[in-house]
Amino acid sequence: MSQKTFSLVLGWVLLALSFPANAQQASKVWRIGYLSPVSSSRDSTRREGFLRGLREHGYIREQNLVIEYRFADGNVDRQNELAAELVRLNVDVILAGGGSPTARAAKNATHTIPVVMTNAADPVADGLVASLARPGSNITGLTAVTPDLSAKRLEILKETVPNILRVAALWNPAVHERATDLKEAEAAAGAFDIQLQSLEVRDANDFERAFEAATKERAQALIVLPDPLTNTHQARIVDLALKKRLPTMFSQRPPVDAGGLMSYSPNYEELFRRAATYVDRILKGAKPADLPVEQPTKFELVINLKTAKRIGLTIPPNVLARADRVIR
Repeated sequence: MSQKTFSLVLGWVLLALSFPANAQQASKVWRIGYLSPVSSSRDSTRREGFLRGLREHGYIREQNLVIEYRFADGNVDRQNELAAELVRLNVDVILAGGGSPTARAAKNATHTIPVVMTNAADPVADGLVASLARPGSNITGLTAVTPDLSAKRLEILKETVPNILRVAALWNPAVHERATDLKEAEAAAGAFDIQLQSLEVRDANDFERAFEAATKERAQALIVLPDPLTNTHQARIVDLALKKRLPTMFSQRPPVDAGGLMSYSPNYEELFRRAATYVDRILKGAKPADLPVEQPTKFELVINLKTAKRIGLTIPPNVLARADRVIR
């Protein structure tokens, strides 16, 4: 056999051998576990952002993708059980579609399956990753927090209600990350000569008592720190604030759509879309330990003018001009 013939035969053999591998890769159906701290309905916008990101990378449900959804419906402790279920299903990646407690539940459930977090508060301080640049374990993804967010929200409140002196902070101490958020808010409040009142809520029965305490201390506005409890009862918080005619500042947009006054936050739909990029890279062989954690780059100020009118508040033109979205 001539050298030319041998090379030609060898090439055909190698090509033939590659067909099964290519066919296997093309027919691979990836399984993603999706863990959310809230209900399916409250998670819908973020979920759509994630699915949109997956489609951009060529992942289509019922073609090459299966998603196992698990929703904790506001029960923080249930996330551990749901994360364990996803591990037993042997999914390829777990998307931790909530804050640090959701990411921790997924990480505690497995040291081998990659975990992509979407909006952890402070993943380094919370012990989720070694550093933002080098996560160092099976978890990576995105954080929803930058150091000056608390100060920015109070600054916007101060500009909206210039004579404001007292602000109440509604938070759940059962989620220990919120204690850090409260300290940051207290430090920021001092810089604006604002007195911050702590309103603790541990279950659904605490909201009325908290608002009565705010009234007693003559709070002039309310900031709400997010967690599964306050997220689940957004409508109730909005309703109580409207009855007390309290301007509200949220860290997410949905409560403002439901009647809250304003929110200043990262664009969560964008965070979830970006999370799909991490999933794609991991499915293509990247190690979570080597993928740097991203901080948010897109923020949005949302103002509900209908709510401002209901509580008798005029939004200053300079604040209104900065809004990314205005509900009229």
